[in-house]
Amino acid sequence: MTVELLGGRGEELWPWPGRVFVVGPSHTFIDLANAINDAFARWDRSHLSMFTLADGRVVTDAETGAEIASWGVGPVAQTVDIESAKVARNVTAGTEFQFVFDLGDEWTHRCVVGDGKVDPVDTLGITPKKPLPYWGWGSIPDQYGRRWADDDGHSEIPSRPGRPHPMLLHAWPGPNQAPIDLSELRAAVGAGDAARVLTAVEGRDVDDVLQLVGAALLTALEQQQESAKPVALSIINRLTLRAGPGDDVLAEDLLACLREEPLAGRVVPADLEMLAITLEGDFDLSSGGYLDLQTGDVYGDSSTDPAMVGEDAAIDVEEEPHRWLRFDSVGSRDGWDDMAAFAARNHDVALRVRLERSIEGKGAFRRFRDIVHEEGFAQQWHAFSTDRQLGRARAFLAGEGIRVGRRPTC
Repeated sequence: MTVELLGGRGEELWPWPGRVFVVGPSHTFIDLANAINDAFARWDRSHLSMFTLADGRVVTDAETGAEIASWGVGPVAQTVDIESAKVARNVTAGTEFQFVFDLGDEWTHRCVVGDGKVDPVDTLGITPKKPLPYWGWGSIPDQYGRRWADDDGHSEIPSRPGRPHPMLLHAWPGPNQAPIDLSELRAAVGAGDAARVLTAVEGRDVDDVLQLVGAALLTALEQQQESAKPVALSIINRLTLRAGPGDDVLAEDLLACLREEPLAGRVVPADLEMLAITLEGDFDLSSGGYLDLQTGDVYGDSSTDPAMVGEDAAIDVEEEPHRWLRFDSVGSRDGWDDMAAFAARNHDVALRVRLERSIEGKGAFRRFRDIVHEEGFAQQWHAFSTDRQLGRARAFLAGEGIRVGRRPTC
């Protein structure tokens, strides 16, 4: 037989966590009680507990039964010995009964007997010697409500670690890689220093910034192909596995550089970061803008007269139409998807739920940013979202037959 069990303490754990147990014909109520306590990670078993059946019978030890009867709270029709009474002989399919652990804290469980029988070998792969849970949902509540090891119930929640353990990132066992210093990477690229680029990348965690790192390696490959080749191959593999917007384009470009082949399109030294910002409507540049196909500069509609785009010299777009690529803003939908993706990958269930709820309805971006800053993930979120924006901008240009080449340095 099966017994489906929901457990909680008042409404504190709503929705209540649940477990489904396989219970055999020889299993006693004490066997089921122990299995329930095992499933809910209770280590302190020095508390009174009992089952109450639908007909009012109480299943507990003789001493506890006598004590309950002495309370005079209500009639106890009959006390059933928890040590010897078989579950299958006292409940039937479809009926429900109650289990309470710790009569002081009252961890109450609603137990419902399933319809029909199950083959334990088919269901579990074994014939268990005691009741065994084989399905469940919800978090395991702490027996005493503690939130961390030395919680006294009054102190503030400790600050969240700035970075998850490598086990949660599928990077364990292995070296504990430090996050990449993006300011150093940008400085290395700006200086055109390939050796400095490789030093900034090697041994660092780069999975959230593959677009930035891949672009930097395009520069490094031009100068030190042999030294940069192993790193570039690793980034190509990571881009292929991640398969985000623009990742396939960047992987193709890196592979072409490794093979010393031309990029598959018109090469423009585009300011990809400014294009990403303008393309997605940040800073109120909501209508779009222009990309200068000669210099790679980007101009948003609200920053200048769209008919006269330029800095040192006014350039008439209509007179040089082939020099300019007009683009429209795509709005904030992609930004919302970025927040959803960042929330979904979080391994902390409570934090993930908070983040997911924060992006529902109006004010989603503000609420999300508030939680990210509060929890110490601001830098990680900025790197994650910026990299996804760069990938989408790269994919947009590829759709226009354009590949991003190295911008000239001063």
